[in-house]
Amino acid sequence: MHPHLWPVFPVFWGLFWVALVALTVTARRKGWWGRRPAAVPERPTASAEQILAERYARGELGDDEFFEKMSVLKGATT
Repeated sequence: MHPHLWPVFPVFWGLFWVALVALTVTARRKGWWGRRPAAVPERPTASAEQILAERYARGELGDDEFFEKMSVLKGATT
């Protein structure tokens, strides 16, 4: 082995361990590995819109009432 190369090997081992730790931390933060984050609903009003759609499908709401309530949920002005 060449005597002038001996300081290079510990440097490479140190870089290897730093890269491994960085990869592990990145994987945990991005959710590639470990606990999965809880699912977030698309919109805060998604469940209310679903309930209105079900009531409309059952015939509990008329056309005008359904569209009026949906426009209020979506923030549109009529």
